[in-house]
Amino acid sequence: MLALAAVAIFARYHASNPAFHRQQKSGGKALAPDFFLPDLSGKSVALSNFRGKVVLLDFWATWCDPCREEIPQFIAMQNKFNDQGFQVIGVSMDDEPQPVRDLYQQFKVNYVVVMGNAKMGELYGGVLGLPIAFLIGRDGRIVAKHVGPTNTNALEREIENLLATRTDH
Repeated sequence: MLALAAVAIFARYHASNPAFHRQQKSGGKALAPDFFLPDLSGKSVALSNFRGKVVLLDFWATWCDPCREEIPQFIAMQNKFNDQGFQVIGVSMDDEPQPVRDLYQQFKVNYVVVMGNAKMGELYGGVLGLPIAFLIGRDGRIVAKHVGPTNTNALEREIENLLATRTDH
């Protein structure tokens, strides 16, 4: 019943979101909204700085068990595809950075982690549950959205296909 309510809220939000509606009607892939968010040291990170790379933008939180389970997989992907132009960016939806720093050190995270906020979630269509991951092509366009725990094998195939595609950026 709770899941049905969440789906209804999600559908109502997107039905009233004109940008989402235009994108769906045109069949086009939306340009990923740029952001400027602090990393764990307080330095500002912009998504646009990663243009030309394939980006996995992962919304997560330290209190989310499925999110925590994905972290070792994302670390392995960052290691595997780094030299081919791949970057994982974790967007923590935690309220405070300290638990995120602790987890970052505990897992020896090898990718960029930024502190997200409600505005950031809204830019990406509303983050109503975690984890949610967006796969962004080298051209900065959203290619795929994964809601819930990701199927690692399918995600790796998507990444490999995107890495094989070159752009002029």
